[in-house]
Amino acid sequence: MLLSLDAMHERHRALTESIAGSYQEAAAVCLSRHHLPPLPIMLSDNRSESSGEIIWTAPDGRTLAAWANSTDTTEAGACACVLAAVEKLRGLVAVRRAETGTGADYYVGLPGAGDDDLEECLRLEISGVDSGGHREVTKRLLEKTRQARAGNSNLPAVAGVIGFSARLLMLRDVEDAA
Repeated sequence: MLLSLDAMHERHRALTESIAGSYQEAAAVCLSRHHLPPLPIMLSDNRSESSGEIIWTAPDGRTLAAWANSTDTTEAGACACVLAAVEKLRGLVAVRRAETGTGADYYVGLPGAGDDDLEECLRLEISGVDSGGHREVTKRLLEKTRQARAGNSNLPAVAGVIGFSARLLMLRDVEDAA
């Protein structure tokens, strides 16, 4: 199962070409800190596991310099990877950026959803863990499900976390977080 980080703006209405390109660059930097492409990755969707693969182009010196802030890079890189996983595993795409206080980063839905309202959409809370193993990724996922649950929105939510070093990407519906 290939997670495609290329041309995400063509599939995700909430991503402009510039934002999608920025996320893709950040993901390449994060992944290159620990691995060489292509990268086999474990995908967990509500505890159902499958294997996947991420392919990227190793960043050049200019890109590494542009993304020298590790925190910003990890956050942006996580957006690319988690949105790609939600697309591949659930057939959902980003339809709009979420407002502050909603407990989420994006609203996701089936292609075409969210044009008029967000009733058919889910909130998606995204995070990334640069180093550490399965335990750290699971801990962050629990934190993110709590954050989404506490958000000021009545829409259902899903949380997604990628562990760049751990080669693990986890999705969990917020109601299944316990």
